[in-house]
Amino acid sequence: MAKLNVSRRGFLATTGALLSSYSFSAAGEPPAVASPRATDGDDAHEPDWDQRLTLTVGPKNADLVGRDDKVIQAAVDYVARLGTGTVKLLPGTFTLRNAVVLPSKLRLIGSGAETILTKGPSDTIALADDSDWYDQEIKLTDAGDFRVGDGVLLKTTNPHNGSTDVIKRTLIARSGNRFKLNDGIRKNLWVSGKPTCSSLFPLLTSEHTSDVVIENLTLDGNLANNENLNGNYGGCVFLQDCNRYTFRNVEARNYNGDGLSFQICHDVVVENCHSHDNADLGLHPGSGSQRPVLRNNRLERNTIGLFWCWGVKYGLAEGNHIDANRNYGISIGHNDTDNVMCNNDVTASGKVGILFRDDARGNDFWANRNLVENNRITDSGDENGVAIDILGQTKDVRIIGNTIRETRQPMNRVGIRIAPTAGEVKLAENTIEGFATAVKNG
Repeated sequence: MAKLNVSRRGFLATTGALLSSYSFSAAGEPPAVASPRATDGDDAHEPDWDQRLTLTVGPKNADLVGRDDKVIQAAVDYVARLGTGTVKLLPGTFTLRNAVVLPSKLRLIGSGAETILTKGPSDTIALADDSDWYDQEIKLTDAGDFRVGDGVLLKTTNPHNGSTDVIKRTLIARSGNRFKLNDGIRKNLWVSGKPTCSSLFPLLTSEHTSDVVIENLTLDGNLANNENLNGNYGGCVFLQDCNRYTFRNVEARNYNGDGLSFQICHDVVVENCHSHDNADLGLHPGSGSQRPVLRNNRLERNTIGLFWCWGVKYGLAEGNHIDANRNYGISIGHNDTDNVMCNNDVTASGKVGILFRDDARGNDFWANRNLVENNRITDSGDENGVAIDILGQTKDVRIIGNTIRETRQPMNRVGIRIAPTAGEVKLAENTIEGFATAVKNG
């Protein structure tokens, strides 16, 4: 048998070199990944590649040349086919006739204020004939300026319960006033319900996607020439059932509806964005959205600056400048719990600076267990204005270390108003100045 002659010093040197190539974790834990490789089907770890696919889009001198939704959509679809990549929008104005639908694992970046996505004037035309829920076509009284490829909003009164049905579709074929839709209607569009077809859509939209970054571009909704589209269906941006979106340095303006709206979307980050002069909500973390982070944004001259919708939890709103919104700077209500609002400036709100809504729809559906800390709330409402208004049975709210000021005449203005039905509200270390009543209980 051959002998292996290794000295103790040589053994230790060899062993040390071998061990240095591994990364160990604590006992009972798997080892950390020190040198990730691209492995088929593994999206948990990815090398930091020096170069990734970037596709440019612009009016000239770009990989794809054009200035409408079709050229942008072609670019993002190309990237989606490859699994990931960046679409770079060069300077220019892109006028859309349909929403740009975003895929997963996309980075969509513009060239700052010089990249503008907008839309033309909206048109609304009545349907000329009945379409049943299983149909995939509509007939209009007049085709107007509608074209194949257009994004449309179909709206009608539900013939069974009197509610309003809203359907978003794309026109994909045409014969005269008859248009085929990209998908079935699944609602009854009967003439008795006065159904209409409108050229309304969000500028950017997506459903059931994740891991998207949108940066450095301007979205202009052409408010003066468009009808209103409710924020549960549209906005400059509208997302549904999406995860891990990041918006950075995005301007959302002049939409006849919301600026940025996302519904049942988790871990959305909105930072350093400017949402202003929209008809409805500047920033709308929508129903059921978990853990949104809303940081260092400017929300100005909307009807409501920041609207926490139903069941938004574990969110952070920090360092935002929320100014001159027509009704409320911040509105929080139905089952919006365990959120933090800190270091924000809320100024010149039309009615109330921060409103805790009375959303009495169940046994415990109020905005409980929220923290309002180190904010500056100035000049809220008219002569009867309130800086912080806590309504309904809201409970376990902490209002800590805020500076609440009224620089106009005191009139009938109130710093903090707490409804008699409210539960425990902790007030501590707040500075309240210039009001007829600093704190009003009941």
